[in-house]
Amino acid sequence: MLRAARSLLPLALLPALLAACGTEEVVVGDREPVAPLPDRAELYARAEALGLAPGLIHVTESPGFTLARQSVGVYGDDGFSAAYRSHENSAQLLLLVDRGTMTAADCPEEPVGRGTGEVVHCERDGETWYRTSAGRHEYAVPEDGHLLRISAAETAVDRGALRAAALHAHRPTDAELAFLLPPRHRDIPPLRGVPVERGDLPPAGDGAPREPVGASG
Repeated sequence: MLRAARSLLPLALLPALLAACGTEEVVVGDREPVAPLPDRAELYARAEALGLAPGLIHVTESPGFTLARQSVGVYGDDGFSAAYRSHENSAQLLLLVDRGTMTAADCPEEPVGRGTGEVVHCERDGETWYRTSAGRHEYAVPEDGHLLRISAAETAVDRGALRAAALHAHRPTDAELAFLLPPRHRDIPPLRGVPVERGDLPPAGDGAPREPVGASG
């Protein structure tokens, strides 16, 4: 996640906030929950409920960019996809993680980002690959059993910033994972803890809605 985008509450205020909120979750800024945090098993269950392999989930950091939480989703069979957006303009970083690796032979065959069909140019850069195609560029980082890629428009994000974002990518902490993943459906309580009432349901009988005499349609 982006530490540059985090706004921290003064530490002196945290005890008072915790006491005032009782058992409610306290959030520092817009990023990580202070308490309570689900355990790792619950976080993995949330990921799997979305179709994500927990081990493929990664986050990154880039100055001026913030994760767009609504962009988090599945890439391929059980890989991970997320976008980071600039605070100041429409620039976007696309993070994709999937199983596999990249070699000199298959580098030109893999599209840049979500592109298809365009010619891809590859350049070795240390342990990574720098790739360009149709106005977009990307850094691909082969890791143990998976391939991490970060791409952007060449005119929006320069190569140095793109490389730094790729090298800063890492598996999330529990707090980062809790921020990324929505609760499972069974964990979402009814509105204010009260079931929604249906005014057209009778208090007794089979529960079929009441219809006024002569109603039709």
